[in-house]
Amino acid sequence: MIPRLIEKAGRIARSLDSVRSAAIMIGSSLIILACMHNSFTWHLQQFWGSSKNFWETVWYTCQWLCGRNNFVTFVFGSQVITAVLLFWPLNAFLMYTDLRGKDSVLYKFKVQADKNVPVDKARLKEACLVVLFNQVFSIPITAVLYPLMVKRANIFSSQLPTFQRVLLDLVVSVIAVEFAFYYSHRFLHHPSVYKWIHKKHHQWTAPVGIISLYAHPIEHVLSNFLPVALGPMIMGSHMMTTWLWFLLAIFTTVIVHSGYHLPLMPSPEAHDFHHLKFTNNYGVLGFLDRLHNTDNLFRETKQFQRHIFLFGISPITESFPDDPKLCNSPCKQFDE
Repeated sequence: MIPRLIEKAGRIARSLDSVRSAAIMIGSSLIILACMHNSFTWHLQQFWGSSKNFWETVWYTCQWLCGRNNFVTFVFGSQVITAVLLFWPLNAFLMYTDLRGKDSVLYKFKVQADKNVPVDKARLKEACLVVLFNQVFSIPITAVLYPLMVKRANIFSSQLPTFQRVLLDLVVSVIAVEFAFYYSHRFLHHPSVYKWIHKKHHQWTAPVGIISLYAHPIEHVLSNFLPVALGPMIMGSHMMTTWLWFLLAIFTTVIVHSGYHLPLMPSPEAHDFHHLKFTNNYGVLGFLDRLHNTDNLFRETKQFQRHIFLFGISPITESFPDDPKLCNSPCKQFDE
């Protein structure tokens, strides 16, 4: 009886903690949206408006490069914006860093300092080929989404969205990706599914940036592509807003897979721990992991203490050093 009461109390506590985390995130977003008339946001809106000619020029140029064809803009323009302009340049830098090993200036920021130092070239080449296949495979999937997005709203309007609308669309997209990714990710970890699909991604227990899209094609669609596309589909986001969201999502997933806890960048500690242990940290933001108690091991580790935004240039391991290792046999004592 007592153990059951304790377990029930634990579930209630986790639920309240999850609600609190979600309330903080969603509440903060709503506060930002509610403050659209204060001076700070007014100035941001003025900046957005004053630079509107620039963004309109960018939008018109993108359309011109795509032959003013909406289908080409949506399908192939999205690939160029996300893959050519961000994913591969960012990963080229990270791969160069990984190949240099301990000689890299970023080595001190490495999460698993004893893994991939340097990274194996053959494995890295194989990963690049898989990612290239997945990106090509994304083209027909994007084409399938095209009629749904066009039916939802005029996403190719010459009138660009306001600053407030862009912010609202991004907030909804962040919340949507947390729910869609968490539950699709947990589904892929089901024993009947894992060995056939998701095990490929987990071949890397110490991930590097390129591994963010290293996955079985089914996983790539179910857990990488669709969760990110869900927010713009719900909101009927303008194409420029959708591209902005795609860029933010790609940048974040590459950084959290990079294996480096870099200053002023999203913390990779939670997802790096997921690759190391497999059974914790299925989500993006963490509040669904708290709700379902799928962060129980992580919260007891040094990695959880390090899972913060790093503002300084000193490695996070200096602020939260590893605990001293205990001797397996009686340690010899030496007098000075």
